Amino acid sequence: MLNLQHVATFVALQQAGSFTGAATRLGLSQSTVSQHIQRLEEHLGRKLIWRTTHAVRLTPDGEALISHARDMLEINGKVSALFNQTRLRGRLRLGISEDFVTSRLTSVLESFIRQHPLVDLELTVDLSGVLYEAQAKGDLDLVLAKRLKDEARGRFLQREPLTWLGRDRHLQLESGAAIPLITYPQPSITRRVAIEALQKAGFAWRIVCTCNSLSGLTAAAAAGMGVLVQPVAMAPAGLVEVEVPQLPALEAVEFVLVPSRGVDPKIVEALWREVEARIGGAAL
Repeated sequence: MLNLQHVATFVALQQAGSFTGAATRLGLSQSTVSQHIQRLEEHLGRKLIWRTTHAVRLTPDGEALISHARDMLEINGKVSALFNQTRLRGRLRLGISEDFVTSRLTSVLESFIRQHPLVDLELTVDLSGVLYEAQAKGDLDLVLAKRLKDEARGRFLQREPLTWLGRDRHLQLESGAAIPLITYPQPSITRRVAIEALQKAGFAWRIVCTCNSLSGLTAAAAAGMGVLVQPVAMAPAGLVEVEVPQLPALEAVEFVLVPSRGVDPKIVEALWREVEARIGGAAL
């Protein structure tokens, strides 16, 4: 019989992509993570991972195991919940900003659902400003979204610098031409930061594309329509930071967790632990 703790370590290692990341997620030392993987390999008699100086990747046997490992942990969570009446239960209407969803959401939700299967999770994905408006109307229990650095709302998670992104590293513009801006519609925090920075620096600008989804904005930028503003750590694949000395520096934004009044604080804390373990709370 497989040791479920070793299986959980194997899944965490696959998600994190490194022993350091897995150790942080699990609250273990790197040596303990290594021991768990070694013992799992010894038990199965198969090599499960290839480890290099830069990253960790699964072997073919590791790839064959990973889906079964997730299933084992999910079943274990459901059985534990069935016979443990102290487990969290209830409904959570969670709103998450588009930026976070496309880059970091999967591992957070996967772990939360596995550990708290009795919590019914309803997910809404939208712009940060739209989520705050929905929360004010009583439509959301918890929001994970952006705020400006001088705002006080929410529980601070991480500070992210913003950058200008485009298809090419060098933006070709005629002298005095307006900056072609690709942006979310209002109310968008990154839109506001970009426009205020351009106005303050005296740049002319024009909006060439507006879209609610990051995938749509990314497609427009990849087509060479203009520049897009996004957190550095969440830059979509295929886009590069635009090196135009004249473009103004952008303010950083902060990601926060904002609970509504009346939401179960234990559920909020459970989700907070998952987010903090996978994203980190230190300012960049």
